[in-house]
Amino acid sequence: MPPSLALLVCFIGIVGLSLLDRDPEERTSPALWLPVIWLALGGTRNVSTWLGGAANSSADQMLEGSPLDRNILSLLIVLGIGVLIARGQRTRDVLRQNAPLLLFFFYCAASVVWSDFPFVALKRLTKVIGNVVMVLLVLTDVAPAISLKRFLTRTAFLLIPSSILLIKYYPDWGRYYDHWEGGLYYSGVSTDKNMLGVICLISGLAILSRFIETLRSATQRTRRLLAIGTVLAMDLYLINLAHSATSMGCFMIGGALITVLGLFRKPQPWIIHLAVAGLSAIALVAYTIPGAWEFLIESAGRNTTLTGRTDLWDDILRLDTQPWLGAGFESFFLGDRLQTLWNKYWWHPNESHNGYLETYLTLGRVGLGLLALLLVTGYRNAMNVYRRDRVSGALRVAFLIIAPIYNLTEAAFKVMNPIWIIFLLVVTALPDSELQVHGQKDASQLASGDSPPPIPVAFRLRPAPVRAGAGRRAS
Repeated sequence: MPPSLALLVCFIGIVGLSLLDRDPEERTSPALWLPVIWLALGGTRNVSTWLGGAANSSADQMLEGSPLDRNILSLLIVLGIGVLIARGQRTRDVLRQNAPLLLFFFYCAASVVWSDFPFVALKRLTKVIGNVVMVLLVLTDVAPAISLKRFLTRTAFLLIPSSILLIKYYPDWGRYYDHWEGGLYYSGVSTDKNMLGVICLISGLAILSRFIETLRSATQRTRRLLAIGTVLAMDLYLINLAHSATSMGCFMIGGALITVLGLFRKPQPWIIHLAVAGLSAIALVAYTIPGAWEFLIESAGRNTTLTGRTDLWDDILRLDTQPWLGAGFESFFLGDRLQTLWNKYWWHPNESHNGYLETYLTLGRVGLGLLALLLVTGYRNAMNVYRRDRVSGALRVAFLIIAPIYNLTEAAFKVMNPIWIIFLLVVTALPDSELQVHGQKDASQLASGDSPPPIPVAFRLRPAPVRAGAGRRAS
């Protein structure tokens, strides 16, 4: 098939899948396309790169950035802020419920003051403000549960088929050769196999949740299962093709949680607490007991240096760091520090490949403490949603658990990384009025799909017959 014809077939397929999944009763604001575009840009390439621009090839170019990309992102942020201002009370209600989140970003803004590159840090802080704006656009919609579902579904329907198209018919865009061993890898619409794994991870969990929700539904099930099942099959094919061990492991953990929490009998919250504590204990043991980390890595089919990551971690910690306050927001991998690392490592690292180390380098121990506060309060917020809406809550709990796990080997707590955007989305608290809507939604789902069998006729209570004239005697 010629590439141009394949492009047309892919476009028609995306439109057809969207129409099959369409539900006229689930209405969302057109402004929801702003976070969809934002997440798509965070998980793929910059607009300047799509138009043929080159990636950053020197430490100085890391300081400059692209004016085109900056203008496009700024436009999205301005439009998003305008929508939030128009929503007024709903925006204020969500902000009042999220003091820990606001405290974290206020500290990020304050860290620009002691950065060696305050102007660059300020420009990158703008992207983080954009993340908050896009999260608020999703959660201040008329129905946050529906907007969250549509936000993730639209992104998956757009990126997953497009990745297969580029891999199959546009190899210059969808494939590349690894610098380490010279092997062929697949990137799809993203920049490398790891980012393709992130796209498949987020899209796969969202589509799996939609699949379970559709199974529980009593209406329009066949055509929606066809659309969602097709995209889920594509996603499973891609995540296996991406060969990203971290994304695959996180998908297995998150998928198991979504299936158990969303499909089977609703477990008690203490069971979920126990499962989360168990996963946390495994991660702690792996990091503290000698030999445990190596065993887990070798079991996943990877070398114990994590493709040079551990050597990089040692060299980074030897550089000049500020233990308590950090180098300033997104300011560590700049200037002389970045040039020193690029002189030693031919693959030119621009991150630490560990989310917690990245936070320590840029925001110090104070930043790590605020991040821990976000994790704790975010887990409470996700459980509040789960108690009222098991499908949407299960998705939130799954994302909240896999995000810390993913950051053990990748630096995803930063700027526009899709894991960071989704993490901010699921840790954000909803007002009590919206939680009540979640509770009504779960009750309606239970009535339509999970209701108990009807009571046999012989056991139903029947009203006593009214004899003729009984009313006159009573009067």
